[in-house]
Amino acid sequence: MTPRIAIVILNYNGKKYLDRFLPFVMAATGPGIEVIVADNASTDDSINFMEAYYPSVRVIRMDKNRGFAGGYNEALRQVESDYYVLLNSDVEVGPGWVEPMIRLLEENPHIGACQPKLRMYADKELFEYAGAAGGWLDYLGYPFAKGRVFDVTEKDLGQYDVAEPVFWASGAALFIRAHLYHELGGLDPYFFAHQEEIDLCWRIQLAGYRIYSCPESVVYHVGGGTLPKGNQRKVFLNFRNNLIMMAKNMPWGELLWKLPFRFLLDSVSAWKSLFGGEAVYFWAILEAHLAFMKWLFFKRGQSIFPKSRKGTLDGWYSGSVVWAYFIKGKKTFAEIVKRKV
Repeated sequence: MTPRIAIVILNYNGKKYLDRFLPFVMAATGPGIEVIVADNASTDDSINFMEAYYPSVRVIRMDKNRGFAGGYNEALRQVESDYYVLLNSDVEVGPGWVEPMIRLLEENPHIGACQPKLRMYADKELFEYAGAAGGWLDYLGYPFAKGRVFDVTEKDLGQYDVAEPVFWASGAALFIRAHLYHELGGLDPYFFAHQEEIDLCWRIQLAGYRIYSCPESVVYHVGGGTLPKGNQRKVFLNFRNNLIMMAKNMPWGELLWKLPFRFLLDSVSAWKSLFGGEAVYFWAILEAHLAFMKWLFFKRGQSIFPKSRKGTLDGWYSGSVVWAYFIKGKKTFAEIVKRKV
């Protein structure tokens, strides 16, 4: 039987992206594929645009902006399907981009979620920042990806063209089994946005499933459509959510020494930014640390925790990506994890 696939695009004041990229999504649909736009209480004319130009596309209207995590949770409660595709509105897709991903999931029931290869929309030869060819995590909780380490994005020369396990799949184009999404509680709404997909992938692995990259499928991501790089709110969410993710998913024995070490490294980054004339980073990181402590002591009950810890972790780097990148000068994924490409 043809599996049911729901491509769900979360929209917030993104009419310009719907206008530019939704035609590509519609052109690439096939049997069993439904396209849905979940609107996070937009204040632009997104709804009017959809009604005028895409009356056949189902629109789920939210009563308020719940962010990326809460918005998807609310929308997907209303969607029945075998697979969900969480797709950013600023992603260009091509013909046949869905089929390799679904084939991978259909042939491997132990895979819970996967992602295509992400390249930059502005420069289509380069990997894109938010996921590249699949995400990894170092032992202190810092994320990086095949093709992207901190601000360095590699040119795609086919060096990461093997479908293989990773730690996390990008929320820009995330394929996931629908039943698993709901069984694990979905995305953590406390995160609002940023790194919520890494947290979900961590919980998926702890539940005994695996996360894969599928480079046979390629999409092109604009990135920064909601919060541009360097935005204080974005820096705050990334640092706060990363600490919360560690506290939720790591064993307490590790947290007792890793969290203080992380606070130290984050503080070094904050002071470096301040002395470098980027006070926005300093205040965002300070605010993130205070917000994490508030969550730890008062708000933990508002988050979603792992339902199981029986699984093993793929895409886990036992060293420090910060040390490898800034001290040892290793700028690419292959250099850091010592892989041949």
